[in-house]
Amino acid sequence: MTTRRTKIVATLGPASQSPEVLEQLIVAGIDVARLNFSHGTPDEHKARAQLVRDLAAKHGRHVALLGDLQGPKIRIAKFTSKRIELKEGDTFRLSVTHPRDAGTQDVVGIDYPDLIKDCGVGDDLLLDDGRVVMTVKNKTADELECTVLIGGPLSDNKGINRRGGGLTAPALTAKDKADIKLAAEMELDYLAVSFPRDAADMELARRLRDEAGSTAWLVAKVERAEAVKDDEALDGLIRASDAVMVARGDLGVEIGDAELVGIQKKIILHSRRYNKAVIVATQMMESMITNPMPTRAEVSDVANAALDNTDAVMLSAESAAGAYPVEAVKAMARVCLGAEKHPISQKSSHRLGKTFERCDESVALAAMYTANHFPGVKAIISLTESGYSPLIMSRLRSSIPIYAFTPHREAQARVALFRGVYTVPFDPLAYPADKVSQAAVDELIKRGAVEPGDWVVLTKGDSYHGTGGTNTLKVLHVGDPIV
Repeated sequence: MTTRRTKIVATLGPASQSPEVLEQLIVAGIDVARLNFSHGTPDEHKARAQLVRDLAAKHGRHVALLGDLQGPKIRIAKFTSKRIELKEGDTFRLSVTHPRDAGTQDVVGIDYPDLIKDCGVGDDLLLDDGRVVMTVKNKTADELECTVLIGGPLSDNKGINRRGGGLTAPALTAKDKADIKLAAEMELDYLAVSFPRDAADMELARRLRDEAGSTAWLVAKVERAEAVKDDEALDGLIRASDAVMVARGDLGVEIGDAELVGIQKKIILHSRRYNKAVIVATQMMESMITNPMPTRAEVSDVANAALDNTDAVMLSAESAAGAYPVEAVKAMARVCLGAEKHPISQKSSHRLGKTFERCDESVALAAMYTANHFPGVKAIISLTESGYSPLIMSRLRSSIPIYAFTPHREAQARVALFRGVYTVPFDPLAYPADKVSQAAVDELIKRGAVEPGDWVVLTKGDSYHGTGGTNTLKVLHVGDPIV
């Protein structure tokens, strides 16, 4: 049985879509496969998703599928020569009327007409995730005239951000709305919403998801300055979501890289406080796109996210387009395991002194308190319909594995994202009521997770229908008769 608590999200792409490489990634330990809807066709995504499910089943693994909506990425259009080189002090114009495929050394078209309205003289624009920076010197009805502050190469379709945020593009485009329907058709487990500004953007996504007939949990990608301008904005966005992604590329560009690490820690803390799963993403092992080993700085970055108790760390280009996708997953797994040996990962003061809002939440937190304070406990069993109880449990720091026993495919895949939670397919209705606890413990004995003499904490509901029914906590001694 795996003991790594921090989960790994890997983006699929040209480097990882062959059955051979994908199988190696699953064996190496990916927990969630990310399908980036910014690239690829619906048929390609469907084929990748089916392959993930087939290969995971072959190896007895449960890998969640996360679809990532493109969102309103504001981009420049194309250059005649594919790319240009800008130098500090150059004048460069962004135009809504310039032909889309005829950018030159002096001017390029933009796909977002409101950029002119949203920007004023003196604003700094960051292109290609901040690699090129220019300031607006003058604006007309249809273009911004800029002076280059930091030069470098600029190629087709690169993104544009405004320092400090404030671009008014709605979070869901026509393409996103079509992709939400695709996600429903593919029965994806998670759906990530790009560039949400606030809770209203997530509520719209939720309504569209429901209309499409999807049960995917919604992940808010925190990547706009407005989303983190104060605790009220951040907490509103978190509460309106099922999970959160710290999307450090655009967020770092908008708020400045000096602020990024402190904000990342705050997002992880607040997500856990509101019982949401949280993923840390972007450039975590960037050098492994071209190298078989990570840098010390990347090791430190991944380990620190694990020590902050994030649910998952994510690979983007490293697994989608890099030369060493399998090595990147193995390196990430190794670093997470190393970080989790630190005592800070194993003790919790989470929500001590707080009141609980629900019966199932109270039972879940009591289970963790018992497991953390009774040294004989080697495992926690949560008989769950939706995966909600294991989610609550996994908000607390612990070294005790949490096993989500559920008969439902959606919940089996969903909990793959939760820190320290492992799926055990199990249907309590297949046993007489007085034999369910014994059958659950026997399943862990069979898997080698516990042995006679160990203690197990088990939570369940009196009925196995519907969410929120967990009302029972048992502390069981393995090897004794259990009723």
